[in-house]
Amino acid sequence: MKVLGYTQAHALDAFSLRLMELPDPIPTGCEVLVEVKAIGLNPIDYKIRSRRSGTDGQPVILGWDAAGVVRACGNGVTHFKVGDEVFYSGDLNRAGCYASRQLVDERLVALKPENLSFAEAAALPLTSLTAYEMLFEKMRLIGPDRQTVLIIGGAGGVGSQAIQLLKVKTSMTVIATASRPDSKQWVARLGADHVVSHQNFVQEIRALGMQFVDFIFSTTHSGQHWTNMAEIIAPFGEIGLIDDADGLDISLLKRKAVSIHWELMFTKSMFGYLMESQGKILYEVKDLIESGRMRTTANRILNGLTAENLRAGHTMLEQHTNVGKVIVELSPNGQ
Repeated sequence: MKVLGYTQAHALDAFSLRLMELPDPIPTGCEVLVEVKAIGLNPIDYKIRSRRSGTDGQPVILGWDAAGVVRACGNGVTHFKVGDEVFYSGDLNRAGCYASRQLVDERLVALKPENLSFAEAAALPLTSLTAYEMLFEKMRLIGPDRQTVLIIGGAGGVGSQAIQLLKVKTSMTVIATASRPDSKQWVARLGADHVVSHQNFVQEIRALGMQFVDFIFSTTHSGQHWTNMAEIIAPFGEIGLIDDADGLDISLLKRKAVSIHWELMFTKSMFGYLMESQGKILYEVKDLIESGRMRTTANRILNGLTAENLRAGHTMLEQHTNVGKVIVELSPNGQ
């Protein structure tokens, strides 16, 4: 199989992913072997690239968002067959999807939405799982209560899915931060009730007549926004975090008795904890997509699994210049 991998951790300016040929992996147990058709790029890709090294015999293969076709099944697989079109995120501790073939545990996989292309479907798994687990498993935002939630980074991959999931599954008022004209339009189209700026969201939310928000889901730059989050969160409110927010002063939240939630959608696969729940979540997303209640967040598609395209994609991710998701679509020969 063809892969794009590397051996030494490196920064963007030393980008060194290169094309390699490796033997096709053989599925065992509950593994499926997927012919990758499209991959979604995520910040975790460049974070792992900057700190994980491999060897000549075992290069690092990034990528944890994919859609493709099942080509072989382990003897313990019960939910899929050869020829099934699927989408999934995968396991952070296993080889990723920057490859023409990938092994993945069937419990993490779902049939892809029938009304989406492979590229459109590859935009969904990681961000859907992250948003769903935070909102409905951690914060438990299910029910008719008309409360308010602030999503910081509403135009990003996770923020885009969070807006959509909240609007189809709750009655909450959704406020999202966005600053550029294109990102403001994006979050409004996804269903945000109000759009405020990253820099002045406290003042702009209060100008809407709201003293506090009940929940905050911070998807990016939490350290920069921490004091403002502490100011706008309601007493007994809840804050959810997914980024590497080192050095946060949690004492700022004590006087309001605020709860903090951490979410990492790879926790389940890394520890073998409720792995089957991720496949079930993706089936729910599939149903929402096919019923027209949600849409893909693919917003830029690069054609060909090449080092040039991946470098371009990583640049967009690190510089935070893209709205929605960047997708790489593989050609028929696996590149």
